[in-house]
Amino acid sequence: MFNSISKRYDLLNRLLSFGLDIQWRNKLSDQLAKRDNMKVLDLATGTGDVLITFVKRHTSIVQAIGLDMAQGMLDVGNDKLARLGLSNTITLQHGDANHILFAENTFDNISMSFGIRNVEEPVQVLKEMNRTLKSGGHGLILEFSMPDNALIRFFHIFYLRYCVPVIGWVFSGNYKAYKYLNQTIEDFPYGDDFCTLMQTAGFTNIKRTPLLFGTATIYQGEKE
Repeated sequence: MFNSISKRYDLLNRLLSFGLDIQWRNKLSDQLAKRDNMKVLDLATGTGDVLITFVKRHTSIVQAIGLDMAQGMLDVGNDKLARLGLSNTITLQHGDANHILFAENTFDNISMSFGIRNVEEPVQVLKEMNRTLKSGGHGLILEFSMPDNALIRFFHIFYLRYCVPVIGWVFSGNYKAYKYLNQTIEDFPYGDDFCTLMQTAGFTNIKRTPLLFGTATIYQGEKE
């Protein structure tokens, strides 16, 4: 599915979020564990926008790797990295977040943006993040959520159910891909429930930062 929308993925991210996806990635970047010679991993990296933000905002990053299962997304991302002159700094490669092929205690930070709700076993992915993090490293999840305010929640659900699929179809030609978006968002654990999943996976000092009235949330957990 993601291969089929890869060429319009970045454009639709900007349109559907009204450009807020850029601000959200900056906020995610602010929550990295700050260290010298940082190694960072981004799961479900798509076209690499998260790592591009990280590298531009943190000069101490010496290695940045992005994993994704959709080769079409990686191809678009690699073309973008070449245009930006970042191909030597950021590596995008095919990989499965359920089974991260790196040793324990490898990375200072591991992130996943708008991808955890698409996996069959979220706790398994979170455990893999915890395993491959160094002690004190941060696991960061940026994901859609549901607002507490009933009125905002109503309009948020309306936008997801009726506006997003139409806009997605107009610009990508794939209605089902963007109908799938709202279905996964509405069914996925958020807030305290997602914090519990991170705790189950072994993370400590878990914090959550709501964005845009709670329509998205950054979750931060630390490896002991």
